[in-house]
Amino acid sequence: MSVRLGPLVVDAADPPALSAFWAAVLGVDAQRRLLVFRPQDRPKTVKNRVHVDLDVRDIAALLDLGARVLAEHPGWTTLADIEGNEFCAFPRKRDEGPPARLFAVCTDSDRPEELAAWWAPRVGAELRDGLDGTPRWLYGSSGWEDLIWKFVRVDDRRVVPNRWQWSVDSAPDGLTDPQGNEFSVLRRSSRSG
Repeated sequence: MSVRLGPLVVDAADPPALSAFWAAVLGVDAQRRLLVFRPQDRPKTVKNRVHVDLDVRDIAALLDLGARVLAEHPGWTTLADIEGNEFCAFPRKRDEGPPARLFAVCTDSDRPEELAAWWAPRVGAELRDGLDGTPRWLYGSSGWEDLIWKFVRVDDRRVVPNRWQWSVDSAPDGLTDPQGNEFSVLRRSSRSG
């Protein structure tokens, strides 16, 4: 049985402030469609294992909104939002619209090919190779048709629950992520407002 992906559910110390930051970055409509904020259960202690990749017209505009630079890489910059949540900014020439466009959701894994292969049929996605030539990127996921779901190779083990979680519209009996990633079940009525 396949499921439909919904917005990312983000734990936040100050949900209204974090929502306002991301609305300024992505535009209100995109933020409401892609991100839902809830009060955090625990403070952030380690790097997020789920983050987003953005096409960015001007990184300085994000810094003016309160983001900060964590690391510079050839071709992209790792930034943190106002609560320290990491995201990657890729400079792209865009003339109109908000400062950034979300184009990928990234999930860290010590076995990304295995996790991508497990999720692909469950979300009706096409499994393709990442930049390293291994099959770990999902295209056309139900609900995320315009996003790439990247499974990113990392050596570190998961030690705390994910502060950013993907959501699904239903959870059939026995649906669990084999690598322990939490996800939220959001019914359509819970996404309003």
